[in-house]
Amino acid sequence: MTTNPTINGERFSAAAYEGDGKHHILLAASGSVATIKIPLIAKALASHPNVSLRLVLTEPAEQFLQGQSAEQPQLSSLIDLPNIDGIYHDEDEWSKPWVRSDKILHIELRRWAHILLVAPLSANTLAKMVNGMSDNLLLNVIRAWDTTGLIDMRKKRIFVAPAMNTAMWRHPITRKQIKVLDEDWGESEDGWITILRPTEKELACGDTGDGAMMDWREIVVRVEDFLKLSGKKEVNGV
Repeated sequence: MTTNPTINGERFSAAAYEGDGKHHILLAASGSVATIKIPLIAKALASHPNVSLRLVLTEPAEQFLQGQSAEQPQLSSLIDLPNIDGIYHDEDEWSKPWVRSDKILHIELRRWAHILLVAPLSANTLAKMVNGMSDNLLLNVIRAWDTTGLIDMRKKRIFVAPAMNTAMWRHPITRKQIKVLDEDWGESEDGWITILRPTEKELACGDTGDGAMMDWREIVVRVEDFLKLSGKKEVNGV
């Protein structure tokens, strides 16, 4: 298995995986230092035999997984974990010139996914998400999400775990953006967003305060509970 989203020149197709009996988790990260927790989240969720995991990282997020340390392995190495079935990059949206009848990657990923987990959700991606911008693969998936369940024939949820500097988290514009996710798109009967709120700790930048991504273990538990997964294996990490 490679990270390339084409097989024998054919683009990824969600239809090929319908009825496989697995929970399809699309795990994504945007440009925050908390991206270094993606390997731990991926390993924990992929430890369930009835899970299929695919990863989408924005270009800034990929900078945190370049093999800098054991904590920051090469992103491509994650494909070797069991039940991780694809890693997608912005350039994969245009992996070959499009012709009529070709599959469109962000649509196929939306169709395939049963849930989308964005951990971390950076301040920049939060702002773009709320304003409907779609200038990378992840934002295209979010913008094309079936918020009613009438297209994909099932209501599917997006989990977001904001992560940013304390001053950014406490900024008035962030408060407005989170309010949109929470009150307009959130836990109401018609909602499709679950916010995994940040915690207070010493941040990587040296500041101490809220804005740090929720502990990765708790994020995993929230997803496991939502999907009613069981039999979690032990995963080491901090």
